[in-house]
This record gives sequence, structure tokens and C-alpha cells, in this order.
Amino acid sequence: MRIADKVVEEFLNKSGKVNSEQLSILHDQERSEKRPLQDLVVSGNIFSEKELTKLYAESVDIPFIELKDINHELLKLLPERIARQYKAVVFNIEENGAKDIAMADPDDIQALSFLQKQLGSNLKVYIAPETQIMAALDAYRGNIAGELTKVISSDAIAGDADTDETVNEEELAEDSPIAQTVNLIIEYGVNSGASDIHIEPREKFVIVRYRIDGILREANKLPRRVLNALVSRIKILANLKIDEHRAPQDGRFKIEVGSQVFALRVSTMPIVDGEKVVMRILNESNTASTLEELGFWGEALKTLNQSIVQPNGMVLVTGPTGSGKSTTLFSVLSLLNTSSINIATVEDPVEYRIPGVNQTQVNPMAGMTFANGLRSLLRQDPNIIMVGEIRDRETADLAIQAALTGHLVFSTLHTSDASTCLPRLLDMGVEPFLIASTIRSVIAQRLVRRLCPECREIYNPDDGMIKRIKVAFNLSEERSFARVHELENAALNDGIGNNSKDKSSLTDLSSNERSIVRLFKANTKGCASCNHTGYHGRLGIYEVLDNTPEVQKLIIKNTSSEELESMVIANGMVNMRLDGLIKSLRGQTSIEEVMRVTSNN
Repeated sequence: MRIADKVVEEFLNKSGKVNSEQLSILHDQERSEKRPLQDLVVSGNIFSEKELTKLYAESVDIPFIELKDINHELLKLLPERIARQYKAVVFNIEENGAKDIAMADPDDIQALSFLQKQLGSNLKVYIAPETQIMAALDAYRGNIAGELTKVISSDAIAGDADTDETVNEEELAEDSPIAQTVNLIIEYGVNSGASDIHIEPREKFVIVRYRIDGILREANKLPRRVLNALVSRIKILANLKIDEHRAPQDGRFKIEVGSQVFALRVSTMPIVDGEKVVMRILNESNTASTLEELGFWGEALKTLNQSIVQPNGMVLVTGPTGSGKSTTLFSVLSLLNTSSINIATVEDPVEYRIPGVNQTQVNPMAGMTFANGLRSLLRQDPNIIMVGEIRDRETADLAIQAALTGHLVFSTLHTSDASTCLPRLLDMGVEPFLIASTIRSVIAQRLVRRLCPECREIYNPDDGMIKRIKVAFNLSEERSFARVHELENAALNDGIGNNSKDKSSLTDLSSNERSIVRLFKANTKGCASCNHTGYHGRLGIYEVLDNTPEVQKLIIKNTSSEELESMVIANGMVNMRLDGLIKSLRGQTSIEEVMRVTSNN
């Protein structure tokens, strides 16, 4: 629904939520960003979408409705294609037979006319927030796994598993069962919060697996006969060669699910039983999280905030693949992204698109490596540079030189923790004095599964569990538990596990100066909110090493990573495992989950 700027301005004036100066700033922002006033008001939290829709409904004398529990049978009165085209859903039938229909834009005369022809003239029109309409439209799918079974069993893709591998045009058409199958597989992944979709051929069937909260889960087994058409359809979407089966290929495409846009990064790989496809799901509608929302707090947050506002130097993020490094950098760059700063990146691949940032994709076949890309970026007058990964000495030397010559450089490095990152640069041949003078801080991170707040369980640890925690988290000294208690109190004050908007918020502590008195664990049966897994979503655990004068002295002396780690922990750095322990005490994750992801440290 598009509300005229003049009408939105009237709502703002009547509400008294903005003064004339703030309204003038909104109009300036409207002109510079070329966005309607309506969008700016919602994104700026002046009005929620619901409040704005309700005000508009009152102004045009159309009843407002909130869509909550949708009757699936009533939805079917309007074909899905038409419902999506006009953003309209049937949600009730009154005693006199009148059909209640909710629309995002009831001013659309053409849509109303068509809907009357489709449903009859006895209609009562309501207006609802567009996001609620789109959520209701997703309910058309019902049980996606069941829908997938119906499509797969269609005669249109009947045949034997051993039939010829050629795929005809009818199988790949937009409305074919194979196209529907691909759409359903992707929708299921998006709706279940998966980060990756795996389509894996086996000798007699095809397995579809989803990586949800970092864990791979098998969802469906499809007939072997659909494999070639399925892979070909995905290749067409990703603009890949459908006749190339012997070499790996990479591509990308976008899809809209509900009101959100998702980019899917596609990788195909020939294996023994055929071609395997993996699709990484990236939500392009997501806005960058703040550092606090990512899980930074205390001294780690303070150190990072100081590092990223320096005029030059280097900030490194370390961790294995899939530990959230790109998300952290996305948030940091979005935080620094203003019209007065030129930010340039060279990445492999470009995962998050950031408006206003000049992002370059690595392409070794065309000679665009990290080193060559970085060398070119330095001639583009950047203020801030982000290099996707430092893999060799050449890239490391160029990044160091960029940091020395007045640029703020961000990059990633594959090491297990922050203290081994600096010796790793020494191993690459970078001079110790250069590392000491350019590195501002090093972030190491992992992702742990977040306990479902609806069904998590609280228990009191016994002596055996306390002993296990002492060993696992190195709490042997007398003041160890006092230190944990002090950190938990600081985390509580920084809002960790204490969000006033969350009904599961914790305002008391799980530790005292002598021991741990309360722990949390996943419910083995789970609930509907977490799909009966006990976990819902993920959060980061971090350690941030500040390159203090003491650290610089150790680097110049070519000190080992063990000595370096001992010194920074003695000086107050909270390592990843301890950060995880504090977050488990705040009810965000479990002790077992923290130990699982940090077991190699």
C-alpha cells in the first residue's frame, strides 16, 4: 500500500511525534535516498507498520483487521496466484454469506473489480498490514513436505530411475512439476531458517538435507529419476551450463518468499552418483545487526568500538568456515558506512550486498585474486578496505602496507583463536614490528545454538557437573568463581539475557562468588517454536584481543601464541570459552553446546 506523503505528514503532525525540524530532516532524507516518506517513518520507528496502516484505515473509513489464525480452507476460495497478485486473502465468511477479505491496498479499484468477479459481489473489504498479508499468503503452502510429495508423485515426472539422462524442455518449464519441486525445496529451507540446502544423489534416491542452526538434518528422499531435471532447473536459475556435468560450477540467483528477498549461492559438484548441489541462503532483506545484537559486551565491545573508529590500522576476524565472520564484518561495515567515507571490498564470494559500498568479486580465471584486487583498490581512493581473506604473504604484505599508509583495513584469517592470529602473520613472513604497529585488534568467534526460550529447562548442577565445569573452563583457582560471578553481573548490566521486550528475560544471576547455582539445558522433546529440537537460532561467542603496548612487545620478541594468550587473559581478556560460559549462565545457550564448538581450543 502506497500512502501519499501529504497524508503521512498529516499523521505525523497530529501525533506530535516529530517537530518541524525533524520533519524537514525526513524530507531531506526522502529526497537524497529517493524513498517515500512512508518507508522512512516505519524504518525510523516513528510509526510501526501496524500503527500507520491503522491510521490510514481510519482516514479512508475502511475497517482495519489484524490477521492472526488463518483458516486454510477459506484461503483456498481465492487461487494463490490471484491472492499474491493482488495481496488479498479471504479470512472469514459471515452468517449472511458475505466474504470478509483483507487487502494491503483496498484503493486498487482494478483489483476489487477482479475479486468481485472471482468471489461474488457480496464482499466486505478490510485493510491489513502488508507483512501480515504476506505471512498469510505463505499459509497457502500448508505442509510443504506433503506438497513436495504430491508434486514428486505427479505423472509428469514419472519413469524409472534408470531411464535416459536427457532432460526435455517441458520438464524445465516455469509451471512444470520439477520447477514446483525446486520452489518447494527452497521455500522449506527459507521457512525453517536453514543456512544451506544440500541436494545429494545416492544410488537409488536423492537426499535433501538442510543445515539448520549449524546442524545438517535430512528432510526428504526423492526418487532418483528426478535428479537430472532437478539439477538442470537449478542450473538454469543460476545461469550455469546445463550440459556441463564433469566440472564444478558456481552461480547465484534471487527468489522472493513472502515479502523478503533471498539470494541463493549455488555450487554444483560431480560425485560418484551424479551431481550434488549445495545452495547457501542469504537473506538480502535483513538489515545489519548492531554489535550488541551479535553478542558483543563488556571489554570486548569497548575494544572493538575503539578499533573500528581509528583512522588507520588493521582489524582481523578469525574462525573456521561458518563461524559468522562475514556477518560480523557486514555489521561493522554497515555501522561505518556513510556518504563521506569510501568503503571498498574484495571478497570471495560477495555474500552480503551493502548499499553504498563498492564490492568486488574475486575471479582467479580473470586474474582477479585477493592480492591483485587489493592492489587495484588502493588506487580507488578508499578510506576503508575489506579483504575477504589473507591467504598468502603477498596479500598480507599489501594489507599491512595499506594499513600503514592511512587506510583502515578489515580482513579474516583462518586460525583457531585470537592469540594464534599474530604468530600466523609471522609465519607468513610479515615483519614483527609491522604487525605490532598496524594491528588494532583481533576478533575470534564461533557460533553456538541458542536455547529455545519457550521450552528451555532450568536445573541445579550437582557436584559432578561443577567438577566438570571447573576442568573444562579452567576454574581451578580460588577466585575463579568470583571472577565468573563478576563477569555474569557485568553481562547482566550489558543486557545479555536481560531484554525487557523478551518474556524469557532473566533479571537474576546464575552464579555467586563461590559456585554456579543454576544452569540451563535444551528440552529433549522441544516445542513447536523450535521444531522440537530444543534450540532456535544461533548466537556468537567471542574473544577480542586488544593490541596493547604489552602485546606489541611480545610480538616484537617473536613470543609463542601460548605465552601471548596467557598474558592477555591475565590482563583481563575474556576468551571464547569463558564468554560462552557466561552466556550459558544467562540462559542463552547450554554448557554442552559451548564445549561442543570450543572443544579444539
